[in-house]
Amino acid sequence: MDSGTMRAIVLDAPGPPEALAIRELPIPTADHGRVLIRVKAFGLNRSELHTRLGLADGVTFPRVLGIEATGVVESCPGGEFPAGAQVVAMMGGMGRTFDGGYADHTLVPASQVIRFSSHLPWSTLGAVPEMLQTAYGALTVGLGVQKGQSLLVRGGTASVGMTAAVLAKRRDMTVFATTRNPAKAAALTALGVDHVLAEDGDVAAQVRAILPEGVDAALELVGTPTLPDTLRATAVGGTVCFAGMLSNVWTVPDFYPIGYLPRGVRLSAYGGDASDLPAEVLQEFLEAVAAGSAVVPIDRVYEFDQIVQAHTRMEAGEATGKIVVVT
Repeated sequence: MDSGTMRAIVLDAPGPPEALAIRELPIPTADHGRVLIRVKAFGLNRSELHTRLGLADGVTFPRVLGIEATGVVESCPGGEFPAGAQVVAMMGGMGRTFDGGYADHTLVPASQVIRFSSHLPWSTLGAVPEMLQTAYGALTVGLGVQKGQSLLVRGGTASVGMTAAVLAKRRDMTVFATTRNPAKAAALTALGVDHVLAEDGDVAAQVRAILPEGVDAALELVGTPTLPDTLRATAVGGTVCFAGMLSNVWTVPDFYPIGYLPRGVRLSAYGGDASDLPAEVLQEFLEAVAAGSAVVPIDRVYEFDQIVQAHTRMEAGEATGKIVVVT
């Protein structure tokens, strides 16, 4: 492969996993305000599944998918980051309005890039950016959690759910987490989850059997089908943050707030961006992982040419934690 081209995973139009095609594309040229990153690894996200299924707005095709990437700065004409620096990039239109991280190189706005330093393997580092940003942002911006509170994670074996549990236990919180699959319960217990609940449609009853007043905070990652039950599991004065839709259902038809929201329970939402993940939070988390006091919940690591298998696993909902692709 000559230096002027790179491998990229291209989606010409919505379709099945097999619609993701590996092609040779020109390596983009960095201009002022943008950073060319040599991608070492990238995580898979539901957002990319939504794009592949044709559910995402504002996406033009053909498109290199990938709302995040982890790697090394190749060039940065504006001088925001030195060449060779370890960085992550995420969001800001990556993989949707411009080509994203499913490639050997990606060109992104400097505002979407965060620098770090770590000796962890790229397969671990590649799992972190979007997962940590969403979990950290949902707990801080979305929920405003305090040390020692109780937290319900609805969709506990999703990568964001598992990361939220890790962050919550570092805050000495009591963590409840749900799963549809009893075989995944052990993975949650291993993270320090205090109460693993079966996803039976009445999680509120299970929560209140343990904590009669309900939880202080709840993170909704399944979507609007489970949201009413999550709200019922939450204490008066507590907050539910809607931050994901594993169900692919994200609207509430005929939303009537007084009938929908239990008395005194607050509902917020969190989408998030790179600016919501301070560099020191990323660095501190990676150092905690290196020290063994935090874990990165990884499901499986795939090679670049296994993208079809990786997307098939994500779509089938088989993963416990993050799916990562290394370049």
